Amino acid sequence: MSDFASRRLGGRFVNLHSDVDHGLRDVWRWSRSRQVAPWPAWIIDPPQPPPPRIGAGRIAATFIGHASWLLQIGGVAVLIDPVWSPRASPLRFAGPKRVRAPGQALEALPKVDLLLVSHNHYDHCDLATLQRVQARWAPPAVTSLGTGRLLAKAGLRALREMDWWDSVEVAGLRVTYVPSQHFSARTLFDRNRALWGGFIIQAPDGATVYFAGDSGWCPHFSEIGRRFGMIDLALIPIGAYAPRWFMRTQHMDPDEAVQAHLACGARASLAMHFGTFFGLTDEPIDEPAALLEAAKARHGVAQDAFRVPGFGETRYYPAA
Repeated sequence: MSDFASRRLGGRFVNLHSDVDHGLRDVWRWSRSRQVAPWPAWIIDPPQPPPPRIGAGRIAATFIGHASWLLQIGGVAVLIDPVWSPRASPLRFAGPKRVRAPGQALEALPKVDLLLVSHNHYDHCDLATLQRVQARWAPPAVTSLGTGRLLAKAGLRALREMDWWDSVEVAGLRVTYVPSQHFSARTLFDRNRALWGGFIIQAPDGATVYFAGDSGWCPHFSEIGRRFGMIDLALIPIGAYAPRWFMRTQHMDPDEAVQAHLACGARASLAMHFGTFFGLTDEPIDEPAALLEAAKARHGVAQDAFRVPGFGETRYYPAA
């Protein structure tokens, strides 16, 4: 049962700590004043070896790009927010455009046992990719309240929609849907009709991973840390934060990402949500990683404690 049964108003979900909604006047102001930093037209990343299948006792996180991960925990392979399409957009010819290939081909991944989709934004929930996932593995899927219909549209059938703090045993793991401070929308007419959040993934061997999804800085991070104790690995967004006057409540900047790492008590964190889709927000492509290094130094966080992974790289961690 959710601890926050009252967070729907008029059929729409609401944030608990800050209002992230901007009116049409703000959207118009941003569109008129945007100063999008130039990005390279295309980046060729160093090739990375395909992730091997690993057993229980270790955690492996393979960074596909943006917020897409292959996570292996407790011997189970979990695909999170997969987007392999060239744009994070409802249109094939417009919208935020990929400037680098996914770090691994979908076909290079080991068998996927579980699919997690955090919310319905196009850079996290891509129907074309979900159709490929269903055709290849047909895994059970966990998502937020109101997002299941999109996964069903992609052909996924073994679905579970979750409210904040709901837990389910699936594919040999315990998955809890946890709060974030964000919003949802696929069109101009469905804003906040579906929920947003992140996931805590726990294995029988004691390993625990936190996928933060999209979020502005808020007290949720401390609450998640209090509820779950030792988190072995957190996957935390560091990009899509500019301009701050518009993005502050819905996307963290690197300094806030370090604060989130500290607040949730993770033993280690990996950065995500950066350097993939041009035009999503306004910051330079390399700025999130550079500012993260400065933020770690400012907050006394060790270099190894919060890393920026290479695209396609697999990093390994011991379970608790």
